[in-house]
Amino acid sequence: MTRLFHVSDIHFGAEDRAALDWFADRVAEEQPDAVIVTGDLTMRARQHEFAAAQAWLEALGRPITVEVGNHDLPYFNPWARFVTPYRRFQALERMIERPLELRGVSIVPLKTTARAQLRLNWSKGYVSGRAINRTLTQVADAPDGHIVLIACHHPLVEAGTRSTSNTRGGRAALEALAAAGAHGVLTGHVHDAFDITHPTATGPVRLIGAGTLSERVRDTRPSFNELRVVDAKLETQIREME
Repeated sequence: MTRLFHVSDIHFGAEDRAALDWFADRVAEEQPDAVIVTGDLTMRARQHEFAAAQAWLEALGRPITVEVGNHDLPYFNPWARFVTPYRRFQALERMIERPLELRGVSIVPLKTTARAQLRLNWSKGYVSGRAINRTLTQVADAPDGHIVLIACHHPLVEAGTRSTSNTRGGRAALEALAAAGAHGVLTGHVHDAFDITHPTATGPVRLIGAGTLSERVRDTRPSFNELRVVDAKLETQIREME
């Protein structure tokens, strides 16, 4: 059995310290095989927020992969946003968009953030041709028999949550991923947990969203997802903090 903890939208700068401690205690006690973070480590992409996120992630002591969320791009510095948007990630570089190969499961990253878009709300999702092609190449390289899970920040299609992702190119990306053999897509952004099966032209795909460990809760209490791969089957449990 392979166990994964999927967490999202930690938002250092608006973090819930009790929720962070609760999650860290669960990791220390249960020792999952890996931790998957699907974006928004920070609230405003400030250096001290990234420093706090790095310290917290390293203290978990597990293999980790981190996606970039819309809150992780500089808000108040246009030069930094357009020219050096990922400079403040450098200390976390080894974790960012890191593919993971574990027993029976492959985690493949997909970038869904953009420095700018041709619409007013740049916080929403966007899948570029370059991003999906890179992900599809990595899916093709996954070992035979593995459960293949895509990790990205924005849901590729809407999942019925209060908040929306409105991901441009998301539906086409989901169809391409399903055709390539992906079994599920792990996301964040909407701050509510969900686990649904979505039909595609080549078969169903699991869409699994994590809640938040920040103060910015919506309908779900602070939570994370526990994923288990047992005998080539994916089991999930949404674990909420009491």
